[in-house]
Amino acid sequence: MKSIVVVSSLTGNTLKVGDMVAYALDEHMETVKVEEMPDVSDYDLVVVGCWVDRATADTKAQEFIKTIRNKKVAFFVTLGKEPDSEHAEVCLKNIAALFDESNELVGQFICQGAVSLKMMEIMAKKFPAGHSHAMTDERRKRMEASWSHPDKADLQAAREYFTALKKRLEG
Repeated sequence: MKSIVVVSSLTGNTLKVGDMVAYALDEHMETVKVEEMPDVSDYDLVVVGCWVDRATADTKAQEFIKTIRNKKVAFFVTLGKEPDSEHAEVCLKNIAALFDESNELVGQFICQGAVSLKMMEIMAKKFPAGHSHAMTDERRKRMEASWSHPDKADLQAAREYFTALKKRLEG
């Protein structure tokens, strides 16, 4: 099965996961940056990696996803919140819905990524106390805890998920 991994990464977190996903699919594969807008017509499986922006894929990833037709597709995302949160579930649904119906969605993976210091500063300035997105001590602690992600366990989970996906698709 000929596969490609295309990644949109703002801070390098998603690229780090993408490199592990590519390795899981083929130890000689390298990730392709979404900015290259690769032609995927010769691939059996297209895997898209993105970071989450406003509960969906970032803009660059969305533009690329719109170009994919008649493929087996999978995606992975990094998210500044816990991957088992309600917000993460909404994000996965929103991103899955971006793919054209001609594609067959065969997999999705999410792991925690680091929230940038810039994002923390924006939230602290933009949203007043009492707003649902206002900076609170609890939110600040969660964001600071995210700075260690993706960690070794996250990368191992991505590797295991995409190794199993490859076996399933080839099997």
